[in-house]
Amino acid sequence: MTDIKTIPEQMTDVKQTVADALALAKTLGADGAEVSMSRQQGLSVTTRLGDVETVEFTSDGALGITVYQQGRKGSASTADLSQDALNQTVQAAVNIAKYTSVDESSGLADKALLAMNPKDLDLYHPKVLTTEEAIDLANSCEQAALSADDKITNSDGATLACFEGFKVYGNSHGQIVGYPSTRHSLSCVVIATDNDEMQRDYAYSVSREFSQLTAPEAIGKEAANEVLARLNAQKLPTAKVPVMFRADIANTFWGHFIAAISGGNLYRKSSFLLDALGEQIFPSFLTIEEKPHILKGLASSAFDSEGVTTKDREIIKDGDLATYLLTSYSARKLGMTTTGHAGGIHNWQVSANGGDFDAMLKTLGTGLLVTELMGQGVNVVNGDYSRGAAGFWVENGEIAFPVSEVTIAGNLQDMFKNLVAVGNDYDLKGAIKTGSIIIDQMQVAGN
Repeated sequence: MTDIKTIPEQMTDVKQTVADALALAKTLGADGAEVSMSRQQGLSVTTRLGDVETVEFTSDGALGITVYQQGRKGSASTADLSQDALNQTVQAAVNIAKYTSVDESSGLADKALLAMNPKDLDLYHPKVLTTEEAIDLANSCEQAALSADDKITNSDGATLACFEGFKVYGNSHGQIVGYPSTRHSLSCVVIATDNDEMQRDYAYSVSREFSQLTAPEAIGKEAANEVLARLNAQKLPTAKVPVMFRADIANTFWGHFIAAISGGNLYRKSSFLLDALGEQIFPSFLTIEEKPHILKGLASSAFDSEGVTTKDREIIKDGDLATYLLTSYSARKLGMTTTGHAGGIHNWQVSANGGDFDAMLKTLGTGLLVTELMGQGVNVVNGDYSRGAAGFWVENGEIAFPVSEVTIAGNLQDMFKNLVAVGNDYDLKGAIKTGSIIIDQMQVAGN
């Protein structure tokens, strides 16, 4: 019986496969080529109301190749890594390139910008769990939520997931790099009922290291507290009021900013922040830094998906826009240099000036605390913002009652300028380390 290869061993094999694909592309006449492959495997277990609902073992991945010939580009992919399948895939990419239009901006990233010897960022921390152990942990999480209060009447389940995998990237500049990584998570979703009203909410924890996950019972109790707090929600009269986005919701606010400064939207002239580089778009107290090389970071990477070395950089400095987020293609379209953002951002750190959560409520004074957003009513072309929301009404710095079925509206350009405070109640479960944020005035539509 053949031993199952570890993720690092699989990664070594795939690096050779990538080298073979690049060599084949060259023999077939490609000027340049790049190959990437990711693979993920792991266990996911969901329990609901004490029963096992799903047990999933995952093992998947695919190899993609892009070839360039005299300004033309062709791409193909395969999940089959046999030699025959690889030959067919590379040939398919070369054939496709013959029929595409010439685009002088396409091509590999400049060789001088590539990470030939990337740092090890300590992202790989596998955890071996039996199915029974995973079920017990998910069950403990859900039971902690269900037993918290008689008003918690139902559950959408608790899910434990442990995944490990790797990414490998290579190109015809001689770069073949990769790294293994892990991601562990535990979540719980419960439903509370009071008379005819029903509310649903959740809590979760995520980490590169299994041992750093929040305890199952604590996650269950947090989910229970979240949903119980939402019962007996009221509507609000339509008015302009200050709005506070709780830290776990604030990352969506920064997400719209990311879209507005991303190269794809900029070269298409589809952003309200065209030609804003160097301009003040936030209050002067705000600084945002990117730190791609944080050890064990959820959004850490020594290189982007084009193999370009990632670097610490200021995104916002004293309120001024310090950089766009560019890939090689968008950079060439704009006459600039890539910033290493092919594939997304890397560990943003948003500066705080507003203290902890309670201090932020005091700064808000009387207004709306948003803890949930619905809908996608955001236009990055002109900055118009309108989304459904739920949360809490705050009076004199104290939470007064839960709120549901309201719409908050404004324009992102104004929202950026009217940012009053950022808390140090940091949310650490994503790519953006941000606290809660307060916007001075927004239109809240209710009754």
